[in-house]
Amino acid sequence: MIPRYARDVMTSIWSPEAKFQIWFEIEAHACDAMANLGIIPKEAAKAIWERAHFEVDRIDEIEREVKHDVIAFLTNVAEHVGEEARFLHQGMTSSDVLDTCFAVQLARASDLLLADLQDLLAVLKRRAFEHKMTLCIGRSHGIHAEPTTFGLKLAQAYAEFDRCKQRLTEAREEIATCAISGAVGTFANIDPRIEEHVAAQLGLKPETISTQIIPRDRHAQFFAVLAVIASCVERLATEIRHLQRTEVLEAEEYFSQGQKGSSAMPHKRNPVLTENLTGLARLVRGMAIPAMENVALWHERDISHSSVERNIGPDATVTLDFALHRLTGVVDKLVVYPENMQANLDRLGGLVHSQRVLLALTQAGMSREEAYSVVQRNAMPVWRGEGQFLDLLKQDADVGAHLNHAQLESLFDLGYHTKNVDLIFDRVFANSG
Repeated sequence: MIPRYARDVMTSIWSPEAKFQIWFEIEAHACDAMANLGIIPKEAAKAIWERAHFEVDRIDEIEREVKHDVIAFLTNVAEHVGEEARFLHQGMTSSDVLDTCFAVQLARASDLLLADLQDLLAVLKRRAFEHKMTLCIGRSHGIHAEPTTFGLKLAQAYAEFDRCKQRLTEAREEIATCAISGAVGTFANIDPRIEEHVAAQLGLKPETISTQIIPRDRHAQFFAVLAVIASCVERLATEIRHLQRTEVLEAEEYFSQGQKGSSAMPHKRNPVLTENLTGLARLVRGMAIPAMENVALWHERDISHSSVERNIGPDATVTLDFALHRLTGVVDKLVVYPENMQANLDRLGGLVHSQRVLLALTQAGMSREEAYSVVQRNAMPVWRGEGQFLDLLKQDADVGAHLNHAQLESLFDLGYHTKNVDLIFDRVFANSG
């Protein structure tokens, strides 16, 4: 985690203090369940809650000697609890603590990411309705195609991130499982009811079947969903970057008072935030593959996944949290230039209406092949700057044989392309509240 691209609200979930606190709660809740089942004295469970404490530095010191983090933690806690500490970790194995803690952390991180997505959706909806009928050119292959609206661009992003929210909701449910099943997952030395109690206390559900670990297909799905969300971040960021190009300049990132765009060129206003988002998306996507490779572990357990998850757990969630928060700010303050959108619409001399002319000619009796050829031969000179499309069509005898001037002029109405915007918005925002 790099502080430059991290927010405290997410990084705190992954702090050593937060991790060891979850470890303690897992152990203490397990003791409560054991006490209720008559396995350990109730006074011991009470003493553990009352006297248990830990120090990160002391745990690190012990671990340097014993080379085992969970043992180091239990040793430090025992230094505070005293004799009753012998009842800690009864029948449990390290993975019961580590995997259950990881599930808690990922669930809490998911809640923050879901809140981030909700904030982004709210901003996208507001800006989409603001520019619902702001005409602009739609592009395919980066080339002018047909008119659309800037509101539709933002509505598309809204629908995409709404799907992301649904996917993450499902992934959170998938990842939030608890395993307190002991060595190789057979419950030989621990009652399954203890797992049920710990799960309930931590807001998890018992793992259906664990070996000595929670199966890593769950984690693979979770990080894959984060990668998809990151890709959606990049898609919108890339759109904004293109729109900010000098030759386009239909929208640009907010440039604050006193901000500087270049150390060499004082005039520069660069899309640095969306370029940054593109890079952050690459990082999050890069963490999905290691998560998938963690699925195939040896027999009931190995720890080849451990070093991976100690990195990608915090890094993926912290990075995506930062990216979603930054993207929300970019969209919120995005500067939009409708006059430039109109200028770009007009730039190709009416060529954006070529499909309407093609269809009108076929409806008037011309074959599709001939109509395509006629429209194209009038379009190509316009590309070269040799006149306006409508003027050339009016001068074409083959066109005139099928469509009069009034009919041709009616085909160049930009409003024609917005007639279903309300329908699309109803589809996108019908359940948005």
